[in-house]
Amino acid sequence: MMKMAAALAAVALLAAGCSSGEGDKPEVKLDYAYYNPSSLVIRDQGWLEKEGVETTWVLSAGSNKANENLRAGTIDVGSTAGAAALQARANGTPIKAIEIYSHPEWAALVTGKDSPITSVAQLKGKKVAATKGTDPYFFLLQALRANGLSGTDVEVVNLQHADGEAALKRGDVAAWAGLDPIMATSELTAGSKLFYRNTEFTSYGFLNARESFIKDHPDLAQKVVNAYEKARAWIAANPDEAVALLAKESGVTPEVAKVVLTQRTDLTVSPVPGASQRAVLEQVLPVLVAEGQVKDEAAAKKALDTLFDPQFAQKADTR
Repeated sequence: MMKMAAALAAVALLAAGCSSGEGDKPEVKLDYAYYNPSSLVIRDQGWLEKEGVETTWVLSAGSNKANENLRAGTIDVGSTAGAAALQARANGTPIKAIEIYSHPEWAALVTGKDSPITSVAQLKGKKVAATKGTDPYFFLLQALRANGLSGTDVEVVNLQHADGEAALKRGDVAAWAGLDPIMATSELTAGSKLFYRNTEFTSYGFLNARESFIKDHPDLAQKVVNAYEKARAWIAANPDEAVALLAKESGVTPEVAKVVLTQRTDLTVSPVPGASQRAVLEQVLPVLVAEGQVKDEAAAKKALDTLFDPQFAQKADTR
């Protein structure tokens, strides 16, 4: 009897260790990012926590960092650009896009205020700072191809976004593939020039979840998407508060935050991943293949065919 009691106790202990959160509370690990204003609102308002969900928040400095954390299991759900999500899945990261959180103009090619560069063609043979694995990097590759160049025609200096802007200021690079809100800050405070802009080359904001998380916790995936839709409505109803929150969290001025949120972030886009996003990724896909950013074309096409999981956005409830 004593052996049986000990065995039952061990099983109980093991079961407790495998619960989804402390005290059997559901648990989710999410990212927040300055390029994703809705994530800042959800974190600030504490909606998931108020529903009894134990929430761990991890900062993503860029799509590349979000994908690294998704690969490692550090987060269950992360926000990236669409092109970065496609690249990650094509290269073996088991993620699915469960929500479209914005269609931002968050990327452009930037030079210093005194630079003579006014066109993409003038970048040939020059150093360009960019964060590989992020939308600004893929924006750069598309811009080069659209102007008769390729990634090998420039020297890409792989720096995280803030470091790229600093390198531009120092004159270490001729241009920078910028990301807001750092880009807007550089533009408004340092006089940096956005010399090439093209919203067709930005690949939407994708909210991605690990496939194992979707399988094991579809209820939590739904709660996260619901919170994102609630945040979208909150920002629309409280624009001044949203600007103030973005400014506070990202450390930019309210003027910069207003430009980012009201002029370069479209939150009216449908949250359901679908045809619009696929069309953008279809034009990105050959660039990823040609520049060696994915294993091969077959892997990229398979990733695109299996990337979207629209069920949660289709059922989103903001109550």
